[in-house]
Amino acid sequence: MVKLGDDVIGASALPAFFKVANADEIGLVAPENRKGDSLRTWVRSLSGFQKEALVRSARTGEVWRFVSDEGPYLNGHDAACCPLAFLSCGMAASFMNEILALAKIRDVEIRKLKLIQDNFYTMKGSMMKRTMVGGAENIELKVEIDCDLSDAQSNEFLVDATVASPINGLMRGQIESCFKLSRNGIELPTGQALELEGAMLPDPGDKFGAAKPDVDSTSNLMLKIGPTPKKDVVKGTATGSASLSDEQDRRLNIGAVAELREDGIKEIQQMQYSPHGTSFMLLSSEDGRAPDANTLISAGIGFCFMTQFGRFVSILKRDLPGYRIVQDTHFSLGGASGGTGTAGEADPIETHVYLETSESNEVAQEMLDISEKTCFLHALCKTDLKTRLRVKRV
Repeated sequence: MVKLGDDVIGASALPAFFKVANADEIGLVAPENRKGDSLRTWVRSLSGFQKEALVRSARTGEVWRFVSDEGPYLNGHDAACCPLAFLSCGMAASFMNEILALAKIRDVEIRKLKLIQDNFYTMKGSMMKRTMVGGAENIELKVEIDCDLSDAQSNEFLVDATVASPINGLMRGQIESCFKLSRNGIELPTGQALELEGAMLPDPGDKFGAAKPDVDSTSNLMLKIGPTPKKDVVKGTATGSASLSDEQDRRLNIGAVAELREDGIKEIQQMQYSPHGTSFMLLSSEDGRAPDANTLISAGIGFCFMTQFGRFVSILKRDLPGYRIVQDTHFSLGGASGGTGTAGEADPIETHVYLETSESNEVAQEMLDISEKTCFLHALCKTDLKTRLRVKRV
């Protein structure tokens, strides 16, 4: 297997994840906070399927830097966790936030708590024939809990908590994302993708490299664990380069196992079941010691969307030496953690796309159209999803 591009992440002296110390200097400003938390995410391609993201939250004011890579299924270097890992870990962290906050509100003592989550996605069709489409399926969540609630009370309590999560707003209903498009510095109308109203935001260009780590931020925010334990075979789970084939009919399964450490930081192990790959450990916290849930979720959406551009040009042999996005996500406060007492909400994702290519305007528009159609996490937003809950008393 020939790996795509250089291992820029592995060769870098920077930590993979860090809180940015000089956020104001690099010019990353959060969008208007219109629901409770608004996040702006910059993502750029590095090499092959390696990418870098900077995410700023209006609620916290913090900026976090992340990198993402892919495994052998996309001929990646496996130098960092895949895009879908960020969404799964951020979702699990968000669910845990609401469970703990609701327990405090309702005076429920939780002595033990562990979340075992499975996210499922599909990829079907042919890239050559322009029929390839990504999909998202219902989430499965197993909660291992020790508390004094009855079985019926526990189930009702946990349903209320998961619905209160801000990511619930992206899962429920059918939300169409909106886009702006630029080719070589010139704005273009979108093709089939829904066009975002208003002015195009400035291209972040090479400002990523100016981000400096905060020396006081938590170390080991991402830790490579090793091969994910294998589950039962799932349709279309072949590894080596499988995700780069023209014809696909695959079902993906990305897991997350979340537990609360004694210091209050959530420790979340990402499970790469299908396509089978490496498991990574991520940390999350809402107090600045580690990335908060919404930041992880936003990074995951941006990374996943960017991956689809790389897949498109790799399969169809198109020219795209550089590409970046600026993505805005808008979430309500949590129903329990934010004290709203309501279900979590979210606005449509708004993404500005900047392509550097010798291809025509029409091909640039097609790159956006196909990437939107094949992005698993934009599919998640367009699909009315439920969280299938199982409770185990421990």
